[in-house]
Amino acid sequence: MSETADVVIVGGGLEGAAAAWALADRGVTNVVVAERHTVGSGMTGKSSGIVRCHYGVTSLAAMAAAGLEVFEKAEEIFGTDIGFRQTGYVVGVGAQNAAAMRCSLAAQRAVGVQTEEIDAGEVAKMWPFADLEPFAAFGWEPRGGYGDAYRTAQAFAVAARAAGVRVRQGTAVQSLLTDGDRVTGVGLADGGEISAETVVVATGAWTRPLLAQHGIDVPIRVVREQIVLIDPGVDLGPVPVFSDLVSLQYIRPEPDGTVLFGNSDLADHEDTDPDDYLNRATDDFVDVTVDKVGTRFPGFPDASITSSYAGCYDVTADWNPVISRTDLDGLVIAAGFSGHGFKIAPAVGRLVADLIVDGHSGDPRIPETDFRLSRFAEGDLLKTPYPYVGAGEMR
Repeated sequence: MSETADVVIVGGGLEGAAAAWALADRGVTNVVVAERHTVGSGMTGKSSGIVRCHYGVTSLAAMAAAGLEVFEKAEEIFGTDIGFRQTGYVVGVGAQNAAAMRCSLAAQRAVGVQTEEIDAGEVAKMWPFADLEPFAAFGWEPRGGYGDAYRTAQAFAVAARAAGVRVRQGTAVQSLLTDGDRVTGVGLADGGEISAETVVVATGAWTRPLLAQHGIDVPIRVVREQIVLIDPGVDLGPVPVFSDLVSLQYIRPEPDGTVLFGNSDLADHEDTDPDDYLNRATDDFVDVTVDKVGTRFPGFPDASITSSYAGCYDVTADWNPVISRTDLDGLVIAAGFSGHGFKIAPAVGRLVADLIVDGHSGDPRIPETDFRLSRFAEGDLLKTPYPYVGAGEMR
């Protein structure tokens, strides 16, 4: 295949599809999305789909707030249900993190996040099954919840395609095409080419080897993350997502009455191959799940594990994404989302489009310099000023 476009997006996962949608929204439709399998077939479908704006990094909080606005209007924007459920989001911290949480909430409100501190009595009404005694403070986002990353990626892709974007599934990119210090397109595994003045690499866990062959180092580790689904043995009713930063776990309801458990303890990371990893929870992780859930939720009388799965995070050195132009003129990277990607995807797409069309972010709350690739070489990592003991990476 030989094709020409203004922009080629490598990767048809959530972020690549969001970039295509945002470009089309800005009138850039001579775009090809090259996806080696099918839209959303990589790690997108493994996302736990939490929607929260609770970040100490204010640009990330603003991105999540912008994403939330899209999720809330999804049926109007996309004409379909993308699986967003606005259950609310509550985060609880111990005494050592209470001051940091209060500072973080104030910073979030400054960039437009609707969030507040609430007391344990209010949380007990939402989560009567939980033991709340170890917590010192709680944050509450009534507009938070969870969604479906796969359905969201499909909605982005359908909207982009309707605007004229070409989505090429079964189209594996093997390399970039270059002329001196600028990119000119991509080379395909089948020997074909797609010529373009701009290339967006949105390949998640597969980013580093693709770019390393062109001398571009994106410091991404591929880390295996495990998820366990639990039948609580009781009708939960309309509970919110609960982020427990004492036991370092999060629980979110599923539409069928089960709950999804994820581990927030990121002290130990299991590096893995995104094309060859165990797609279920290990026995050790199941033991951790049983201990944490049993301790925090004694109101689950007959809880049982129904299933499990695993996915991969594309983790950078500061656990924050790269959304950046590069020294190779015309190349834009959107990768290294470190577990944040779903909730900020609409804003990621818009930032990519802004970088291509304008050369800079169009939202003053989201400076493009925060997410520049060069920050790693400069030693200027993107870190929260309000870190939580034990859970700093994801906040």
